[in-house]
Amino acid sequence: MAPHIDHPGEQAAQEPIKLIGIRETPLSVDEVFRAVGDEAAGGTVLFVGTVRNHDGGADVDELGYSCHPSAEAEMRRIAEKVVADFPVRALAAVHRVGDLKVGDLAVVVAVSCPHRGEAFEACRKLIDDLKHEVPIWKHQRFSDGTEEWVGAC
Repeated sequence: MAPHIDHPGEQAAQEPIKLIGIRETPLSVDEVFRAVGDEAAGGTVLFVGTVRNHDGGADVDELGYSCHPSAEAEMRRIAEKVVADFPVRALAAVHRVGDLKVGDLAVVVAVSCPHRGEAFEACRKLIDDLKHEVPIWKHQRFSDGTEEWVGAC
């Protein structure tokens, strides 16, 4: 049976933004994955950003994220741009604030679309724009005792 291009499942959902949040508590990959479940989605892409043990040639011991009060609204604005540009069936994004250790989850985003290519592109656009546009700052503490602030994620 040939695919029917006009099938409603090939189009964006009516309300695809399922979860947007800034959290002070540990993030859940399962929560984000469940939020983007959609029977019409043939592709779901999930990105998990973790605290790594190095940056710029220096060993990182821990870091802290802080954000502007508008950060969650900015996340929603970016999500709305993504769903306007891609046939998104479901989208979710959460970012952690507070003190994190190496290996902790810092950000989890996911997008479901009718096809895998669209899902990959939409998820990439979502995380890249969140990283560059949302007012979240990272305060890194290095093993040698130095510290560094890094803007926007």
